Amino acid sequence: MDNLPLISLQSVSKYFYYKTSKITILNNASFDIYKGETIGIIGASGIGKSTLLNLIGTLDTPDSGKILFQKKDLISYSDAKIADFRNSKIGFVFQFHYLLQGFSALENVMMPGLIASRNKKTIEKAALNMLQRVGLSLRVSHRIEDLSGGEQQRVALARALVMEPDILLADEPTGNLDQENSKSVHALIDELNKELGMTIVVVTHNNDLAGIMGRNVTIMNGEIIPV
Repeated sequence: MDNLPLISLQSVSKYFYYKTSKITILNNASFDIYKGETIGIIGASGIGKSTLLNLIGTLDTPDSGKILFQKKDLISYSDAKIADFRNSKIGFVFQFHYLLQGFSALENVMMPGLIASRNKKTIEKAALNMLQRVGLSLRVSHRIEDLSGGEQQRVALARALVMEPDILLADEPTGNLDQENSKSVHALIDELNKELGMTIVVVTHNNDLAGIMGRNVTIMNGEIIPV
């Protein structure tokens, strides 16, 4: 791991308001993520695991504090610049994969590159390579609705990785899969980290997935603490 954090949350606070109540998720919390790390965010439902992941991924903004990417303050970015950063530097995988029905696996994986106006032939080659890497070389032309749940999640992983992001963020990536498919996706995530040196942060209730992470953290009393 590098000495310089890839992403650093510095004195970050995040609150939600419900009727007359103020709910504290993070309170002046600090947290560093280093290149090549694998981190599991674990703990009971409702403690703010997904909120933390969304802050790391710039899908949400803190009420106070800084979020730095290689010392650059992401909070200061314009909407357009943060969207470009998110598309190029961060890959997302969710429990509900949000793939486009009616489109093929290849078309879905190409989508981030097309949105970024990359050369179509270049992004198609990258998408084919990534689909092969996740074991779907025989499914590239199949429509999403014709794939199994495990195959769809592999397409989601390929889509998240096609732009070669610095960090992969996954929110309950195997939450909707059976045990066999879950183990397969766990193994793939582990292989991607080892082969590509990819930084991976995963929100999970799955003990097996948490067990292969390099370290685990949780949220308690507004702080991010090791488990």
